[in-house]
Amino acid sequence: MSAATDGTPDATPDATGGGRPVTTPGGRPDGDPAPAAAPRASADERILHASPLRKLLSRPELGSVVGALAVLLVFAFAADGFLRASSLSTVLYASSTIGIMAVPVALLMIGGEFDLSAGVLVTSSALVSSMFSYQMTANVWVGAGVSLLVTLAIGAFNGFVLTRTGLPSFIVTLGTFLMLTGMNLGFTKLIDGTVSTKTIADMEGFPSAHAVFASTLTVGGVDFKITIVWWLGLVALASWVLLRTRTGNWIFAVGGNKDAARAVGVPVTRTRIGLYTGVALGAWISGQHLLFSYDAVQSGEGVGNELIYIIAAVIGGCLITGGYGSAVGSAVGALLFGMTSKGIVFAEWNPDWFKFFLGAMLLLATLLNAWVRKRAEAAK
Repeated sequence: MSAATDGTPDATPDATGGGRPVTTPGGRPDGDPAPAAAPRASADERILHASPLRKLLSRPELGSVVGALAVLLVFAFAADGFLRASSLSTVLYASSTIGIMAVPVALLMIGGEFDLSAGVLVTSSALVSSMFSYQMTANVWVGAGVSLLVTLAIGAFNGFVLTRTGLPSFIVTLGTFLMLTGMNLGFTKLIDGTVSTKTIADMEGFPSAHAVFASTLTVGGVDFKITIVWWLGLVALASWVLLRTRTGNWIFAVGGNKDAARAVGVPVTRTRIGLYTGVALGAWISGQHLLFSYDAVQSGEGVGNELIYIIAAVIGGCLITGGYGSAVGSAVGALLFGMTSKGIVFAEWNPDWFKFFLGAMLLLATLLNAWVRKRAEAAK
């Protein structure tokens, strides 16, 4: 009941989520003297709303957004056709192929871990789907389903080994990277006799699978790859998980301090395995796009892409140490990558300089993010 009916005070949540008794005029919740004005003022300060500027400075993706605007302006002046709708469509496609993987990699980094096998896992996913469908003469959707199970199992394996052995994620996923690289090449040569798979374009189910993973959508007379839709959907889903669910709190807690998180009841093992499984899901989506875009897969593809995914996440504001970052930031990081890779082509610059610009963006974005965080902490 409320205080109005039986004299018992109501309890309302305070800024820390607990219950704080509220007294009625002339009444006290437990017979103690009424609290002094100073403590009450202190409690009120905890629930004051931050100013818009402070909220802006605290956003992890702020540095990458500033960098993206700067890159956009540079190529808008350097390349005549950069701002055309068709050119922007090309930029978005290049960004989406990186962004689909950068989103789960960012969540993994927020959780304090790495995955160096993410690049070759994309190729492994495509190879399993293609070879199973071709060798078993099955509907390509059957191959895609088997590929999903295998890919998720590899991701769960990474998380399981990490949690059971206590080894650094760098060592665990480096081992997986080397094993997958060898298996991709070895199994492809063993089964197909070459370093690439056979085409499956004429097999049952290919048109529908192509429509889901590799089709082109026309909007306002401009063609957009469906991977852009997958990318934006994953960003929205990951943002909701991070900011609106208990799982998101677990991810930040595990990345901040896994021992402290475990002490307060966070399922650290389950969270870490789930994050690696999320990376595997992104690898499966990217792998199916790779397969159904080109009908066949080269077994040596994907090596080195794991660094690009990590770079996109770091440019987007994720800390190497974990506990900080956002899904939106990873999307901006991927967009920066897409604008740079395609902007150099549109501007007719020497593409040999691409890696230089990528490294410079990584360094500048990291420094800017560090400066923004210091300013935000000083403003508190």
